[in-house]
Parts: sequence; structure tokens; C-alpha cells
Amino acid sequence: MPRIDLSRQAAAFLEGLPAKQARQIAERLQALSIDPSALHSELLRGYAPMRRLRAGEFRIIFAIVDEVVQVRLIGKRNDDEIYKALERGWRK
Repeated sequence: MPRIDLSRQAAAFLEGLPAKQARQIAERLQALSIDPSALHSELLRGYAPMRRLRAGEFRIIFAIVDEVVQVRLIGKRNDDEIYKALERGWRK
């Protein structure tokens, strides 16, 4: 079973959310830790092996590396800021 590793940015974002929304994201993260292939996620073009996953009104950006789900970013779905942050913070 893969383990979840949150980046500092992802953890800070979760801490700032209301309990209901944080719980919704936590449920998706728990499902990722049980079986990452069971959830519908999409590869991010140009950022392989990064993937994106919907969690209500939020998006989770992650990669699976050596049985570890590395959660890089969490942000609003209809906000381009998450992709701008990804571009600034992650280069292959």
C-alpha cells in the first residue's frame, strides 16, 4: 500500500481550509493511499509523471514514485494559480 507524502505547500494549503473541505481532500488522499489506480486521474502534459485528481472544487497534483504518492500541490480547480505554481516550482 503506497504511503502519502505531502509537500510543504500542500500541507499549508490543507491547514488553511475549512474542516469540511479539508476532510473532502483527506478522503481522496486516503483513497490514493489504498489504491492509486482505482481513482480517475490524468497525466499532466509536459510534467510526467505528475498527475491531477479532482477532489470536489479542488485539484490535487501528485506523482507516484517507488510506492510513495508524492502530493506536490493542492488548489482550486477553476483557478489557474495551481498550474502557475506548478510551473514555478517544478521543473524536470
